[in-house]
Amino acid sequence: MLEAPEPYFRLGLQKLEAAAGHPNTDIRFSLDMSQAAKDKLRELGLDPNDTTPEELYHVLQSKIKADDKHLTKTLRTLAATHVSAEADPIAGMIHAIKDLPDSKRCFALKASALKSILKKVPPKKAMKQLGYRSLDSFLKHEAPVSILAAAALSEDDSWHRRLRDKYKKLQAGDFESRSIQIVQLDSGRWRELAQKALADNKHNVLCFKEIGALAFLPLPASAPAGSMTASLCLALHELNEIRASSTFLKLCQVRPDFGTVVRTIADEEPHLQSQLLDQDVPWHIIQRYYAQLARNEHTAVLEPHLEQEDMAWHPLGKSLSAIEPSLGFWQHASHLGLLSNDGPVSMNVIDAALNACNDLPFNRRVSQYFKQSTWHELLLHYLQPAAIEQALISELQPQLAEEAVAV
Repeated sequence: MLEAPEPYFRLGLQKLEAAAGHPNTDIRFSLDMSQAAKDKLRELGLDPNDTTPEELYHVLQSKIKADDKHLTKTLRTLAATHVSAEADPIAGMIHAIKDLPDSKRCFALKASALKSILKKVPPKKAMKQLGYRSLDSFLKHEAPVSILAAAALSEDDSWHRRLRDKYKKLQAGDFESRSIQIVQLDSGRWRELAQKALADNKHNVLCFKEIGALAFLPLPASAPAGSMTASLCLALHELNEIRASSTFLKLCQVRPDFGTVVRTIADEEPHLQSQLLDQDVPWHIIQRYYAQLARNEHTAVLEPHLEQEDMAWHPLGKSLSAIEPSLGFWQHASHLGLLSNDGPVSMNVIDAALNACNDLPFNRRVSQYFKQSTWHELLLHYLQPAAIEQALISELQPQLAEEAVAV
C-alpha cells in the first residue's frame, strides 16, 4: 500500500519490532487497517468482498463531489450570517476555521523583523503586481502575510533563496507568541495574481510557517467540484503544520544555529535524526504523540521551553466534520485504502478532493496523503510502548541541546 522501497522498509520494520520486544505491531496495524477499510466500504453501501478498486474510486469521487456541494452551501450560509450579505464561501470558511475550539497560538516572526529583512531583499515583482512604486509604501500598507503571498506568486527562485538566507541571522528575540493569522486576499488585483497558481494547484491556500499565517486566494466562480473541500482540508492540514513548526522553534530557541532552523522550517517540515528508525523523523509525529498523552504526562523532555498545551494537534477529520457534519464519513479514514495492481485507492479526503477537482481518471489518481498518513500512523503505533519512547527521546534530545554543532 505504501509502495515503499525495499529492502529498506522491511529492514526498518524489523528494527522497530526488535526494539519494541517483537509485539507484531505492523501485523496488528495491517489487520486493523483492513477491517476499518471494510467498515468504510459498508458505509458506502459496497460489498467489502466484491468491490473492485476502480469501483471504489468512482464511488469516492461521486461522494466527495456531493459532500463538496453540502460544504459550499454551509460556508455560504456562515458567510451570510456572520460576515457579509455576499455569502462568499471563502469568507465563510475563514469564519468556520476561526470558530473551531482548537488552539490558534503560535511562535512566529515579528512583523518588524520581517520588514527589516524585506528592506534588504525587496520583492520588486510583487510590488509591481500590486501597483506599488516604492518599497516603503508597500511595507507600510500591506501586512506581512500579504507581502509574502504576493512574493510567492511573483518572485523567482533566486529571490526566495536570498530571503531564506537572511533568515539565518534571525534570533529567538525576533519571534513572539501570538495568534495564527488567517486572511483572505480577495481584491481585484489578487484575482489576476492568483490565476496561475489556481490553474496549477486547484486550491487557494498559501501557508507561511515562519510568520504563523494562512492566506486564502480568491477562487473563481467556475472552480471545479471538490475545490472547496480541497481548500478547507489543506488549510486545516497547514494549521497543524504551523503548530508543529511553532513548537519546534520554541524548543530550539536556545540553539546557536536558531536562524538556520528558521530557514529550514520556511522551506520544509522540520525533522529529527533517529538511529532507531535509520531515517529522519518528522517533528509533527513527535507533536502528535505528545498531544495524545494525558495532561502533564511524560512532558519533562519538553521543559523548560514547552508546556503540554504547546503540543496541540487537531485531527483533520474531526475539524472537518465539526464544520460540516455530512463530511463525517472521512473521519478516521486518512490512512485507509484499497490495494490495486497499480497502487492504492485512497480514502483520504485530501486525495479524494484533489482527484475530483483535477478531474483525474482512475489510472492517474493521486494517493500521496494516504501514504503519508499511513506511514505516520504506523510510527505512532511504535511510539506508544515506553521502551520505544525512551529510546527516541535519548536519541533526539541531544539535537536540541545548546551545544548544537555550528553550521
